[in-house]
Amino acid sequence: MNCHFDFCTLHFELMLLGGLQKVSLVDYPNHVAATVFTAGCNFSCPFCHNPELVQIGKYKNQLFLPDQDFFDFLGTRRGLIDGVCVSGGEPTIQKDLPEFLKKIKALGFLTKLDTNGTDPEVLKNLAKQNLVDYAAMDIKGPLEKYGEIAGSNIDLEKINESTELLRSFPDYEFRTTVVPKLHKKEDFLSIAKWLEGAKKYFLQQFRPENTLDESYEKIRPYSDEKLGQFCQLIKPFFETCEIRV
Repeated sequence: MNCHFDFCTLHFELMLLGGLQKVSLVDYPNHVAATVFTAGCNFSCPFCHNPELVQIGKYKNQLFLPDQDFFDFLGTRRGLIDGVCVSGGEPTIQKDLPEFLKKIKALGFLTKLDTNGTDPEVLKNLAKQNLVDYAAMDIKGPLEKYGEIAGSNIDLEKINESTELLRSFPDYEFRTTVVPKLHKKEDFLSIAKWLEGAKKYFLQQFRPENTLDESYEKIRPYSDEKLGQFCQLIKPFFETCEIRV
């Protein structure tokens, strides 16, 4: 059962779940998964296409999923899905994230975590407890443009530390949503040199729909051909470098 949420009571001592995709064939590479979305984010990326997961309290009668309903659902999915992708919003701002992941793994599911990398201490703790089987970190752009792109004051040392920590997970990837207004060819060379040697790096196509900043809905994405050129340019820096559309 979905429940209403009083923004005045907002805190992150318990998981705040903003949505559930019961089956996904794309969120967890090579696995069938369910994707659960945590609500709340410490970034304000203008191109974000999940604004309701960023601006909590803005949307009247916003609905949230109780933890128990989520785990009741998982109990019906044994043998039908392989794992759970915990996405956002930004999951690492949720204080109960380690316990949440423990419960998922206790049911026999693999776990994937999507993160923006702003809290390396959380990532370190999760890695130490072996709570994440696959980690994916969004790379907003080259370090020198992070504040501009993420719309927030960024601790770049923490971002950089998280990129190193990610390599300690059983499997991992970095990915960048490519937005013409924000990203140029030289930005990808800068990112590639920063993350050189990483296992996987993906360029993701920008979707101009339901964006946090409505003006971004008028931006035309790069063509597939242009994305291909960016990808070819930086392929030598990674074990795998591909485009996601």
